[in-house]
Amino acid sequence: MTPTNKNAPNLPANKSLLLLLVLVSVAFGWVLLPFYGTIMWATIIGLLFRPVYRWLLARLAGRPSVAALLTVLLVLVIVILPLALITASLAREAAGVYQGLKSGALNPVLYLHGVFDALPGWITALLARFGLNDFATLQNRLTAALTQGSQFMATQALGIGQDTFEFVASLFITLYLSFFLIRDGDSIARTVRQAMPLPPRHTQELLGKFTTVILATVKGNLLVAAIQGALGGLAFWFLGVSAALLWAVLMAFLSLLPAVGAGLVWVPVAAYFLITGAIWQGIALIAYCVLVIGLVDNLLRPILVGKDAGMPDYLVMIATLGGMAVFGINGFVIGPVIAAMFIAVWHIYGVSRRGN
Repeated sequence: MTPTNKNAPNLPANKSLLLLLVLVSVAFGWVLLPFYGTIMWATIIGLLFRPVYRWLLARLAGRPSVAALLTVLLVLVIVILPLALITASLAREAAGVYQGLKSGALNPVLYLHGVFDALPGWITALLARFGLNDFATLQNRLTAALTQGSQFMATQALGIGQDTFEFVASLFITLYLSFFLIRDGDSIARTVRQAMPLPPRHTQELLGKFTTVILATVKGNLLVAAIQGALGGLAFWFLGVSAALLWAVLMAFLSLLPAVGAGLVWVPVAAYFLITGAIWQGIALIAYCVLVIGLVDNLLRPILVGKDAGMPDYLVMIATLGGMAVFGINGFVIGPVIAAMFIAVWHIYGVSRRGN
């Protein structure tokens, strides 16, 4: 008598259920796609401020909703409001620069003329090979570039005004989601662990890697960017560079790019100082940025990002650059997370193959 498999009749049903699961998951992901950045930052806030929530919960006699609400208010006070103040100051400074360019009070052509006259002969000869030895040609090209830049700035300013409601709505959704992720984080994580079709140890490894990489990337990159931006802005202010806050924020933003980010701002400024005869300012800026700002990037970033994430520095850099190229500013988090998940999944696959 041939034994029968009790689970055999359920195979078609299981395949149908699996197909339905894939379809509804893809459809749900498609619906949530416009809010992927909002959901990502709500998740990051929930992970970062989870220890604060637990500390408050222990002192509020087990009232989770109150503890989660206080945690969200703390996020609003120590994160959102300072960023809003910096953004407002930055907008005023950028508007001043734009009005100066529009009115002619700031004339980059004059600065370029001074730089062009101060160039050494070998640089002039090099420019001549590319047909750039005539200042009139440079002026025409610079004027065209400034015209396009002014149009871009005007378009962006209009877009910011039109997108104010969208920004406020996204911020509200982020904080709203953060409240529930902070309060119900343990139950959500438990549900995810139970639903994943992997052995418990592999599920725990993937979730642990996901959490570790997000925390390391956000804390490391944002901390390094903030420190480099603040140090660079302080140096520019001390040396009398106009719009120091604007350059500081730009340096902080570009510092998200490992190794080369901050240099994209301070190197041209130092070169301008040297070419125009401000020798000590140029040398001081170069020494300060190489020894201080460069030390922050070379010392803190590998410690805060690469070490905790368990990935080599070159992989962190490539994943960050690739993530930002694909996903924009959110890519500095998404890129390393995808790289870490790639490594973790292949590690689990290799362990499983060896086990078989």
